[in-house]
Amino acid sequence: MTTELDHLKRLAGQGRLSRRDFLGRAAALGVSAAFAGTLADKAFAQTPVKGGHLKAGLQGGESSNVLDPALNLSQVNFNFGKCWGELLVELNPDGSLENRIAEEIGSSADAKTWTMKIRKGIEFHDGKTVAPADVVATLERHADAKSKSAALGILQGIDTMKVDGDAVVVNLKEANADFPYLMADYHLVIQPNGGKDNPNAGISAGPYKVTVNQPGVKHGGERFANYWRGDKAGHADQIEIVVINDPTARTAALQGGQVNMVNRVEPKIVDLIKRVPGVTIQTVSGRGFYPFNMFCDTPPFDNNDLRMALKLAMDREEMLEKILQRQFSSSNSPRGIIFTRTRQSAHSLLLWLQQQGLHLGQPLVLHRLEHGRDEISRALPDWLRRELPGFLTRDMDKELFDDLLQTPPDGEPAA
Repeated sequence: MTTELDHLKRLAGQGRLSRRDFLGRAAALGVSAAFAGTLADKAFAQTPVKGGHLKAGLQGGESSNVLDPALNLSQVNFNFGKCWGELLVELNPDGSLENRIAEEIGSSADAKTWTMKIRKGIEFHDGKTVAPADVVATLERHADAKSKSAALGILQGIDTMKVDGDAVVVNLKEANADFPYLMADYHLVIQPNGGKDNPNAGISAGPYKVTVNQPGVKHGGERFANYWRGDKAGHADQIEIVVINDPTARTAALQGGQVNMVNRVEPKIVDLIKRVPGVTIQTVSGRGFYPFNMFCDTPPFDNNDLRMALKLAMDREEMLEKILQRQFSSSNSPRGIIFTRTRQSAHSLLLWLQQQGLHLGQPLVLHRLEHGRDEISRALPDWLRRELPGFLTRDMDKELFDDLLQTPPDGEPAA
C-alpha cells in the first residue's frame, strides 16, 4: 500500500490529481479519513500554484548582453535563457540526464554514431513545430568553425550530422561515451532553423515567451500557453529578472520585498540572511569553481615543476573554510575540489625543491623570482618560509633549506 500512496502523492504534487480524487483513492486503499486528510495536506502543500508574478534580482548582467544563446556567458543570460529556451537534454542536480526535446538517445557499439529521436508535438513560441531539421541546424551553427559560440569547442568532435526520419544522426570523429552530456550545454538552445535567421529573436520552446529585453537592466517573459511540460514548469504567469550587480543592493531588495529571490548571497552574510523573516537560503550544488590561474606561457609559470609545487603545497580546504566560510562541497564529495596536504604531496614538494636547488645552484625559486614585480613574486618567499617547515620533518631536510628558513633582520627586504 505504501507504493500506491507514494504514487498518489506524486500525482498530487504534480497537479495531476484533485484533492477529492486523492481522498477517494486513498480511502479505496483502506486509509482512514483522518490519515488521508493529513497525507493530502502534505501532498498538496508541495503542489506548485499557477499564476502570479515572479521577480528575481540577479548579479551578472551587462548592457552588452544579447539573447543569442551562443554568446551566453553571464548569469543573467544563463538564467533568462533557461526561462525561454529548451535543450535536447537537461542535466539534473544528481548528475543524471533528463530527456527534453530528444526523446531517446542511443549509440552504436563503438560510441561513434549517436541517434537522437526528436520528440513530436513540441511547439516553438512562433507557433512552428520543432523538427529534427531545427536540431541539425542548431548544432551546425554552434559547430561552425567561424562561429563565435562558446559551445564550439565541445562540438569539434562531430564529423557529420543528418536528419533520418524523426531522428538526428551524429557521426563523431572519435568515440565519445559522454556525447549526451555535451548536448546538455546551456548554449545549445534549440531554435527555429537553428537560429541561423535571427539568433537574437529569443524564440525557442521553453516555458516563457520573451516580452522584455533590456540588457543590463531587466528581462521578462510571459507563460507560454503551449509549453509541452506545463505541468512541471512555467507556473508563474509572468517572470522578471532585474539586474542588480551590487551585492548590498541585491540583499536590500530581497529584505525589502522588491524581489522574490536573489543569487550570489555572499558567504559572510549567509547566517544573517537566514534570520530574516520569510527568507530561505537554498544551497544548491553546482559545477562552479574558484581558479588560481597560472598562465603556462608566462614565466615563472611556464615551469611545470613550479605549477605542481604550488598545487601540492596549497591547503585548499583551509582556504575554502576561511574564504567561503563552509559554503562549499565537503571534502568527501566525489566531485569536490578539496586537496589537502598528504604524505605524497609533501614528498613531491620536497623533491621539487631539491631539484630546483640542483638546477639553479641556489635553493628554491627565490633566485628566479627575486626580481619579480608581480604580487605572487613578492609574496612567494614569505609564503615558502611560512609553509615549508611543515613539510620538513627530518633534520637533514631542514639543513638543506636553512638559508631559506632564516627570517630577514628587521628593516631588510625578504630574499
